[in-house]
Amino acid sequence: MEDSKSIIRRTDQYGAKNYHPLPVVICKGEGVWVEDPEGNRYMDMLSAYSALNQGHRHPRIIQALKEQADRLTLTSRAFHHDRLASFYEKLAHWTGKNCFLPMNTGAEAVETAIKAARRWA
Repeated sequence: MEDSKSIIRRTDQYGAKNYHPLPVVICKGEGVWVEDPEGNRYMDMLSAYSALNQGHRHPRIIQALKEQADRLTLTSRAFHHDRLASFYEKLAHWTGKNCFLPMNTGAEAVETAIKAARRWA
């Protein structure tokens, strides 16, 4: 496996200079722990800016990902999906809301909110 210094050097050589990450290379993780190529362990206190509150490689999430990948990788909203109705129903139960429009990213969510505000303002 390539060492951390080499990975950082190549990243700096070929990557854009718009972000200055910590000088640590992460190559694997388990729960709250991450590890660099040299085997040093670190507690992940960033959690991908909250996207990993469940920790790295949570077994139930990995199992769900594998089960879904064995069935269907991806479909667009151009089709109905056999699990989407159940997802909506669970959200309705948990939140008390009656209508949902899931988004892939925060940028899409903001763009859709702006469109909705323009439409119904």
